[in-house]
Amino acid sequence: MEMARAESFGTRKAPGDDAKGELRLLTRADLEDPALITGWERLAARAAEPNPFFEPWYLLPSLRQWETAERVVTKAWFHQGRLAGLLPVVRNAGYYGHAVTHARGWLHPNAFCGVPLIAAGQEDAFWQALLAHFDRSARRALLLHFPLLPAEGPVNAALDRVLAARGRAHYSVTEEHRALLRGERSAATYLEAAMSAKKRKELRRQHNRLAEEGALAFERLTDDAGLAEWTAEFLALEAAGWKGEAGSALACAPETRGLFAESLAGAAADGKLERLALRLDGRAIAMLVNFITPPGAYSYKTAFDEAYARFSPGMLLQLENLALLERPGVQWADSCAVEGHPMIERLWRDKRRMVSRNIAIGGMARRAAFRLLMAYETRPRSTK
Repeated sequence: MEMARAESFGTRKAPGDDAKGELRLLTRADLEDPALITGWERLAARAAEPNPFFEPWYLLPSLRQWETAERVVTKAWFHQGRLAGLLPVVRNAGYYGHAVTHARGWLHPNAFCGVPLIAAGQEDAFWQALLAHFDRSARRALLLHFPLLPAEGPVNAALDRVLAARGRAHYSVTEEHRALLRGERSAATYLEAAMSAKKRKELRRQHNRLAEEGALAFERLTDDAGLAEWTAEFLALEAAGWKGEAGSALACAPETRGLFAESLAGAAADGKLERLALRLDGRAIAMLVNFITPPGAYSYKTAFDEAYARFSPGMLLQLENLALLERPGVQWADSCAVEGHPMIERLWRDKRRMVSRNIAIGGMARRAAFRLLMAYETRPRSTK
């Protein structure tokens, strides 16, 4: 029995699989099966676009925290017996304050990209299979909602092709532009182009003044050495600031505290974690977590000691983080920061455009209702 289960997640042709592939609903027990995880890791390695938030080491801890409460299901697409696409999905009765039942790609507040994991070269086939599935089993959902898709990426381009081929109604709901680090220059050359000489001089002055306060040292770690202690230190540093006062720090809830610890441990085990810290007399006054997912990277979380705000420790640490430009295999880094972030956009000068999209599903009557919603949401707004 175990042999049969492993084969269903392996490289052999699965029962019922055909040229169009097979879409399955996976339980968490399925997702935690070692054979499935092996295929999942292979999928992440050959994905058309990297998304750490849907890799095993991040999605599994997320599901353990919120799967039951939010009724998350994971859609997996198998092609020629191999896992070739994966997307967690929820159904929701509320839509931006309206009573509109819909299905959507699932993200929680600490997941910053909604692009499905799809094997490179299979993007069109995945979208065809997923949309056909929801046409057949729309249930009460009026539409499919996909949040935070990289607008210029190959996955969104494939979705456009598939929608155009069938004339399927769709529209963009929201769009945001967040700071992106990109370029083939060295960190020093990038900094010189991105920031004025006056500002660079001011940062050097702040660095020197901070060094007068004690022994100042920078650390960069890419393994799991001392990870549990480092994680606890980060959580305490973040909670001591404004996020702790607002109740939004990771340590303020057991779910987010657990997610942070588990995901960092998983990323480290998978060789995808980078930790940075600026230390004064051995104590961290600024810390940063990167997820390294070639050809990209995601700057996941950062925190700094507000008692040293006059020295800009967060910005000083970001100067060290420019070394991402020189890291082999990394072509860009997503800041994961809100649009208009006052600190990171002074340094990271490119933008990553993220779109959230609504797509019609089901039969003629349902699609007619979708077009009414589309007309309402895309109508010209008064400027008065």
